[in-house]
Amino acid sequence: MANVYSVTQVNNYIKNMFTQDFLLQGLSIQGEIGSCKYHSSGHIYFTLKEKGAALNCVMFAAYRKGLGFTLAEGQQVIATGSVEVYERDGKYQLYARQIRLAGSGRLYEQYEALKKELEEMGMFDNSYKQPIPRFIRTLGVVTAPTGAAVRDIIQITQRRNPYVQIVLYPAQVQGEGAAQSIVNGIHALEARNVDVMIVGRGGGSIEDLWAFNERIVAEAVFHCAVPVISAVGHETDTTIIDFVSDLRAPTPSAAAELAVYDVRAWLASLESVEAQLTGQMNHRLAMSRARLNYMKKVLAARHPGAGLREQRNRLAHLQDRMNFRMEKKLSDLLYRLEDDRERLPQLMGKKLDVRRNRLNVQAAALKGLSPYQKLRQGLSYVTDENGRTLHSAAELSEGQRIGLLFRDGRVSARVLEKELKSAQEGLEYGCENAGQ
Repeated sequence: MANVYSVTQVNNYIKNMFTQDFLLQGLSIQGEIGSCKYHSSGHIYFTLKEKGAALNCVMFAAYRKGLGFTLAEGQQVIATGSVEVYERDGKYQLYARQIRLAGSGRLYEQYEALKKELEEMGMFDNSYKQPIPRFIRTLGVVTAPTGAAVRDIIQITQRRNPYVQIVLYPAQVQGEGAAQSIVNGIHALEARNVDVMIVGRGGGSIEDLWAFNERIVAEAVFHCAVPVISAVGHETDTTIIDFVSDLRAPTPSAAAELAVYDVRAWLASLESVEAQLTGQMNHRLAMSRARLNYMKKVLAARHPGAGLREQRNRLAHLQDRMNFRMEKKLSDLLYRLEDDRERLPQLMGKKLDVRRNRLNVQAAALKGLSPYQKLRQGLSYVTDENGRTLHSAAELSEGQRIGLLFRDGRVSARVLEKELKSAQEGLEYGCENAGQ
């Protein structure tokens, strides 16, 4: 009876056969990515297929760090690894340890490798990038002599600034020898001492643009003393010189706009600045004129002549006031004189009557006091021998000669006897004897 084996034994046997086959342990297989699944564990499950055949594959998470791109259906790749049997399912599959793109994929890997190397060398560092001059006189262009790229650059440059001179180096930009032709163009325009340089071409496949990914071109751009603007392909295309150039433009047309300043905008800005400066100068002049006028007024106000004029005006004003007041007072005085002249006779009459009355009163009083009046009334008065009036009997002495003055004459007499009395008694005695 034939030997009977279990499924596990058979799968183990086949697995050992695969393991012992040296060819299957280091096998590289090219094919198109079919279904592809990134597992949450980090493993990648995919199939390699070609017309009429397919192979299951897996790349464990430990090997993914060497994968420089994302697997996607339709890619042509070369997967390197070992073909082994998965015992549980009894199926064999490729355990990939390395995957690289085939065809253009190889170029992409070379692109990534050179990019990484140049970046590590510091050639992408911004500190090495030169500023693009704002105003240029000469524009160097390294590109194919025919095609849309050079036409666009010429058209945009002439539109933005017709005074800029374009120096074209007709370089080969595709195929064998293209990289060296581009390098020669860079060196030639650098020796020509142009102000800025555009290096580029129109769009195409990665193979068409590959010359701009060559090391010699990248080094020529990096070491160029003239600022370089890269303008390769369309906006989505990226080449090595885009990283080493001083400025990247998405298209050749955009490169021309970045390199050549729009003279119309410049002239417009000059007009704007001129208008602004004119406005500011007019404002400054107006302020200066106003200040000058103010200072003139201040100076005029502080001038001695102004003070004299002010004093003259004040004096004239005071003189006018004085004249007015004098005229008013004179007018009032004349009015009063006129009024007094009319009232003068009446006033004089009244004053004369008053004076007459007072005179009469005073005359009457004087008449009453006059000695002659007393004499007319029958009285007399006594004088000594010298004519001095005697007022008292005490002044007389016996035997003294005296004079007696009467109304109608004078008589000399001698005092025979005197008798003194008090004033009151003498007055009463005199009054009594006077009536006899």
